[in-house]
Amino acid sequence: MTAPRVCDVVVVGAGAMGSSVAYHLAAADPALEIVVVERDPSYVRASSSLTAGNVRVQFSLEENIEISLYALAVFERFDEQMSVEGQKPDIRFRPEGNLFLHAPEGCAGAESAMALQRSLGGEVEWWAPEEAETRFPFLESEGLVGGTFGPLDGHLDGYALLMGYKAKAATLGAEFVVGEARELVTRGGRAKGVRLETSQYVLAPIVVNCAGAWAADLSRTADIDLPVVPVKRQVFVLETPELFDQPLPLTIFPSGLYFRSEAPGMLLVGKSLDDDPEGYSFSWQESRFTDLLWPELARWVPSFDRLRLIRGWAGLYAVNTMDGNAILGEWPDLEGLFHANGFSGHGLQQAPAVGRYLAELILGHEPTLDLSALGAERIVEGRPLAEGGLV
Repeated sequence: MTAPRVCDVVVVGAGAMGSSVAYHLAAADPALEIVVVERDPSYVRASSSLTAGNVRVQFSLEENIEISLYALAVFERFDEQMSVEGQKPDIRFRPEGNLFLHAPEGCAGAESAMALQRSLGGEVEWWAPEEAETRFPFLESEGLVGGTFGPLDGHLDGYALLMGYKAKAATLGAEFVVGEARELVTRGGRAKGVRLETSQYVLAPIVVNCAGAWAADLSRTADIDLPVVPVKRQVFVLETPELFDQPLPLTIFPSGLYFRSEAPGMLLVGKSLDDDPEGYSFSWQESRFTDLLWPELARWVPSFDRLRLIRGWAGLYAVNTMDGNAILGEWPDLEGLFHANGFSGHGLQQAPAVGRYLAELILGHEPTLDLSALGAERIVEGRPLAEGGLV
């Protein structure tokens, strides 16, 4: 049998979240021996790679707003800060805005959320339907009462983000190994490490579950019922004959249908649907767009009836079925086991703040942001912490 690998911290999952945790730990304490285990080093099925890359402050939960405000500041200087031997990642952060359009029944919640966002320092504007149509004459605003626009919101390259964190963490001493963590090793009420599919053990007093859509599978081996399920979400890339004089912001309709510019003459379109399947499927269906999304899209933007579908893809949301928000921190009944899971589609934009927060908890430092409301205790106690408006 191969001798176990012994270290100070083992992180399961080297996507954006796991790599951010490793980076923040290594930057805070260079003496730590950190091992990050990743099942898919190609990242072809990683949610960080298959994301639309959105970043926004338009949440209605204070913690989520604070997390995003920090992320926006980080992304502005990320390429410089993650430079390794003169090589800079290029996350291509484009603050082209997020425009949430609201029907009458959603107006009160949107206004309340906007007030909270502004009070915390977020830049969010209220647009009357006439203003939205003036800025975007192709938009049909009948049935809408207005929209909230975040001019500093935007999108980025998720793969470049994770690789930037990973390269910097490795430079600081974190070790990235290929393997699938099959089992949490525990003894006497505390975490001791993980067992890989090769039967090799990576032993450490601190284990961080950053396994994304696979998080519940790992936690289940320690009899932890993590309310996280993998849900397939599909994204479509379309060619439009209409050229716009400016990039289109991520525009979200009351039903959750969204589109944004991807490149000149190209659009990204998607929508989370109630019947999106659970499980580890990465297939995408052209009919999903043509039969369900396209008719609704053409209702709001009549000129989009001439779009041409170019390609699509599917990735996984790690959906927290209890309340749709992150599960952060040490598990109450298992000392040394930390979670960063259940982001429900928000993980990429939350990686900077969550990575720092987990590192602070592990090292016993006072957290810069108080994210204790997102702690795992609420899962054990059955206390949902849901968004009051936007999700």
